[in-house]
Amino acid sequence: MFLSEKNIQTIKDLQAEGIKQKQLSKEHLELIYTENWFNLWVPKNLNGLEVDFLDGLYFIKDLAYEDGGLAWTVTLCAGANMFAGFLDQELATQIWQNPKICLGGSGAASGKAKWDGENYEISGFWKYATGAPHLNYFTLNAEIWEGEKAKLDDNGEKIIRSFLVPKDQVLVHYDWDTFGLECTASHSFSVDRIKVPQNFSFELKPETKTVSSPLFEIPFMCFAELTLAMNYIGMFDRFCDLIHRKLFQKAGNPNTEEKRIGDTFMFLDQLISEHKERTNLLIEFASDIWEQVKSNQVKIEDSLLSKVAEKARDHVKWIRMKTAELLPIGGISAAQKEEQLNIVLRNLLTASQHSLLNR
Repeated sequence: MFLSEKNIQTIKDLQAEGIKQKQLSKEHLELIYTENWFNLWVPKNLNGLEVDFLDGLYFIKDLAYEDGGLAWTVTLCAGANMFAGFLDQELATQIWQNPKICLGGSGAASGKAKWDGENYEISGFWKYATGAPHLNYFTLNAEIWEGEKAKLDDNGEKIIRSFLVPKDQVLVHYDWDTFGLECTASHSFSVDRIKVPQNFSFELKPETKTVSSPLFEIPFMCFAELTLAMNYIGMFDRFCDLIHRKLFQKAGNPNTEEKRIGDTFMFLDQLISEHKERTNLLIEFASDIWEQVKSNQVKIEDSLLSKVAEKARDHVKWIRMKTAELLPIGGISAAQKEEQLNIVLRNLLTASQHSLLNR
């Protein structure tokens, strides 16, 4: 799984238009559909790519290096399309007949679902559905209610289920107006007392998977942590390269103090080295997880899952702090909105507000 030079050039050519339109352009979507990127993790029998987990992570990182907004959209929508492995397979087969299928939504349980004996009646409001303008189905989480009370499990906790809702039953609130990741068009959405059949409901747990691929043995939280982390890593790789380029420009200025520029080069090299070490550690964890599920060791060690959660959050926090430290090296161009350095900076800072890895 790799990015061709042709695709890289196309991504570069389209980036400004995506930012201007505040959503992916028609040309962006045609590229994604042609390459089948939204179906990165979807089983092959459903016309997906079903890529090796590690290859998929590296691909996301490389895509984020070229355009953080595009990568974020592909990551979130491909992550939602991965729900195909948890859906009723007769339904999934029908849905994935569409080569332009794209799912997306919210993981927040900010809705209520009442079972009436035949369907779920769902109402609620959800924020940040990445790719909202081009979604075919919205995914959402909702509390299960019986009458006027939330249904509880054996531990006294509210029962949460995930649902799939066709776009024509959803009201999109066009409220995504950020200074970074503009093209992700992560608008809010709501539904009001819509009827959802039982087979459009599912749970994202390894034990509820409906296909045999080892990918679906990975707990979804861990999957989300690793795929999102690759976005931050790819964007920060690009930020560091742009800063490095800026340093070389300064070094060529005869008025630049030699010792100061030398110290700055050393600082940047040490920072990049630490970044690689942190990234490699996450990749090692991901590799361990992938080997465990491929070897039919269904239950991944809790300690390994905890390490992924901890290290992913630590690294994202570290990236956020180091981005601020490196920013002055960029000079005024880092504040000019059409400069690549500024675009990557805006994307990084906007991405850092995502609640999953933000602490």
